[in-house]
Amino acid sequence: MQIAVLLYDRFTALDAIGPYEVLSRLPDAEVVFVAAEPGPVSTDTRRLTIVAERSLDEVPHPDILLIPGGPGEDVLREEPLLDWVRAVHETTTWTTSVCTGSLVLARAGLLDAKRATSHWLALERLRELGAEPVEERIVEEGKIVTAAGVSAGIDMALHLAGRIAGEEVAQSIQLYIEYDPDPPFDAGSPAKAPRELVERTRARSRFFAAG
Repeated sequence: MQIAVLLYDRFTALDAIGPYEVLSRLPDAEVVFVAAEPGPVSTDTRRLTIVAERSLDEVPHPDILLIPGGPGEDVLREEPLLDWVRAVHETTTWTTSVCTGSLVLARAGLLDAKRATSHWLALERLRELGAEPVEERIVEEGKIVTAAGVSAGIDMALHLAGRIAGEEVAQSIQLYIEYDPDPPFDAGSPAKAPRELVERTRARSRFFAAG
């Protein structure tokens, strides 16, 4: 079972690495990091790089596609990348995204009139691209599974692990990585965070900064 994690300039690290920690532990899983060209790819902070082992052309038929999110919209204008996403989706068993990775799916035309989620700051943009945005942590629509912002990718990967290998395997992975969140603050969603904090965060958001 080949799992392709798509990398592109300024992707968000945890969007990719969180699900990787889960999915790489599935039986018979082969995880490959792919990009337009093999080599190091910078994350959104520019302080971390992940090496793409293969080019898009070298991975034509992954069983699972994972698209992380990232700030800015440059990736939505990368036509060769979008063409690859459309092509591999034809034969994937599962096509998935984390955070604003769902905008890539929408821009590729794969979410037209379909329910999907994304980072809370990107839900209206998701609608503009033809999807039906919903404020849920994980949305499964046929073989497309989208996750909300950043940390939701771990939840999505565990959900997917359960769908692929059964709940016991997924629970075993969860136990092994000791995924038992107990955050010190209850401010992880706009529904829970103080309104003033939500507005300040919205005002300084980097998600749609030009880049």
